[in-house]
Amino acid sequence: MVKRSAIGGVLISLAVIAFGLYLDGGKIAQMLQPTAALIVLGGTLGAVVVQFPLPIVVRSARQLKTVFFGADDVMSQRINDISRFAAQARRSGVVSLDHEMESVEDPFLRLCIGLIVDGVKSDPLRAIAGTAMESEATRDALSSRVYDAAGGFAPTVGILGAVIGLIQVMQRMQNISEVGQGIAVAFVATLYGVGVANLFFLPCAGRIKLINAKRQLVREMTLEGAACIAEGLNPRAVEQRLMAFTETPTRSFDNTWTVR
Repeated sequence: MVKRSAIGGVLISLAVIAFGLYLDGGKIAQMLQPTAALIVLGGTLGAVVVQFPLPIVVRSARQLKTVFFGADDVMSQRINDISRFAAQARRSGVVSLDHEMESVEDPFLRLCIGLIVDGVKSDPLRAIAGTAMESEATRDALSSRVYDAAGGFAPTVGILGAVIGLIQVMQRMQNISEVGQGIAVAFVATLYGVGVANLFFLPCAGRIKLINAKRQLVREMTLEGAACIAEGLNPRAVEQRLMAFTETPTRSFDNTWTVR
C-alpha cells in the first residue's frame, strides 16, 4: 500500500524548493553536482557504518520501504484471528490450536499460540512473551536510530564537501572570473547535506518510530489476547478487551485524558 502522505511530503518539499530557486532566477542545473552528492551520501554512509554494525544498517535500509510502501493495517485482522482462536479454544480446548500454527505468519503470534498449546498459564505466558516483545521493540528502535544518526552526520559532511570545494577554488585564484562560480558550486555540498538530512533522513526516522509504535501496540494486544485465552475467558470478553487497543487516547484542555 502506497503511503501517499510520505511521497507527497517529499514531492511538496522538492517542488517548493525548486519554485523558490526559480523565483530567485536560479536554474535546477546549478544544483545538480554529482561530486557533491557523492561526498555527502558516501561520507554519511561511511559514518553510519562506523557507528552501527552492517546488519543493522542493512535492516534499516529494508525497513525504508515501509515508509513509502507500508503494509496494510493488521490491527483489525489480528483481533479477528485472536477472537477466532479464543472461540476454538473454548469449544475444543487449547490443544486444538496446534493445528492453526502452520497458518500463522507473524512470529510473535505464533510464539504466543505455541505457549498456549503447551499449557503455559497466563502469568508465565506474559513473562515469556513479554521478554520476546521487548526484544523485538529494541531491534525495531535501532532502525530509526540509524536514520537519526544519518540526519546528524549529513550536514557536517556537507560542510566538509564545501570546504573541499573552496580549497579547489583557492588554488585557481589566478582566474578570478571563475572564483564566484566555483564558490557557488562548493556550497552545493552544504545544501545537499542540510537538505537530505531535514527532508529525508530525519522525517524517515520519525515515520519509522510511528510504524514501530504501531507494531508494538499490535504485539501488546496480541499478548493480552493470548493471556486471555490462557485464562479461559469468554471469546466475546476477549474481543471486547482487544477492542480497547483500537481506541485513541487524547489529552483534553483541562489536562485530563479522554478517549475518542
